[in-house]
Amino acid sequence: MGNRLTQIATRTGDDGSTGLGDNTRVSKNSLRVHAMGDVDELNSNIGVLLCEAMPESVRLLLVEIQHQLFNLGGELSIPGFELLKPEAVLALDEALALHNEALPRLQEFILPAGTRAAALAHVCRTVARRAERAVVALEAQAALKDTPRQYLNRLSDLMFVLARVLNRYRSDGSAGDDVYWKSERILQAK
Repeated sequence: MGNRLTQIATRTGDDGSTGLGDNTRVSKNSLRVHAMGDVDELNSNIGVLLCEAMPESVRLLLVEIQHQLFNLGGELSIPGFELLKPEAVLALDEALALHNEALPRLQEFILPAGTRAAALAHVCRTVARRAERAVVALEAQAALKDTPRQYLNRLSDLMFVLARVLNRYRSDGSAGDDVYWKSERILQAK
């Protein structure tokens, strides 16, 4: 990796450029910087989600995801470098299978709502989708491994599932549920 920051206010970005991990400078409006920023925003939103009450297994999973997103950000900041390993995608697949298995099948669309923790997980899901789009845009311009795109795709799916898990989690033991979309068309068909 590049040099670790010892000074935060360097003023080197005052001209609209930023330094990458390989010490090259690029525009702050470059596709690479957009992808890095979206991954950073996703990681920060997961940090906010971690402030909420949740099952310990979900908390541990989210902390691991934060570490992997930091790896992803590092990989994006150093062209040609690999930090995020394919095993990270497999770990998300395993978490998806585990948490999805415990949920009832969806009969209707759900709204990004419910408990505060679930709503925050939905925010993370949408930011993950944006980060994925940014990585796909960058791939059209620069060679990237498949893992970053796959990781973000899988992570957005997992955040949807975790939102459902968090809607059911109540520290007092009471039951919770998703918030279902009330489609006029579906209501009229019943």
